[in-house]
Amino acid sequence: MKPKPATDPATPDFETDLDTDVLIPDVMWTQKCTDPESLCQQAARAGFEVAVADGTRIAAHRAEVAVVLSNDHHIHDLNRDYRGIDKPTNVLSFASLDEDGRAGQPSGAPVLLGDVIVAFETVEGEARSENKTLEAHLAHMIVHGTLHLMGYDHEIERDASEMETLEIRALANMGVANPYVLTEPTVPAKASENE
Repeated sequence: MKPKPATDPATPDFETDLDTDVLIPDVMWTQKCTDPESLCQQAARAGFEVAVADGTRIAAHRAEVAVVLSNDHHIHDLNRDYRGIDKPTNVLSFASLDEDGRAGQPSGAPVLLGDVIVAFETVEGEARSENKTLEAHLAHMIVHGTLHLMGYDHEIERDASEMETLEIRALANMGVANPYVLTEPTVPAKASENE
């Protein structure tokens, strides 16, 4: 069981520092999303802070993460090559840490958490079908990917519930609605038969 902080569980009671490098090789992100770089930095920090406050296995409070805003073609290749799944997905996380939550860097150095890679077409399509803004869904994907880098997973129901709770908390800290409360997608009205 993870130790819980004595203060508000939504934020750590100590200073955390996360450096987030955002690379945007697919221009659709900058054309369709408002300030994706700042959004990714904020979302990664929100995910990192709730994980640290939750007592994650990551011992350091200083860390670095890289976010790559890419596309379906790129993520399809990565998903096939590294996971054996021959199709695109919304987000992939590649952790730099070993099974004990260590990365082997010098003492006092920031922990290199790893990379979060997001596919534009899949995320945009999901946002549209779930009646969410692209920004809200991107924030969710970055929080989700960051939590994976921090050692969280959703393979079994108990772990999935824990991870979803942290995602909801991190997104709420950003002012983003609970992503698991789906709203009905907007459906165009049917034309009348007399037209």
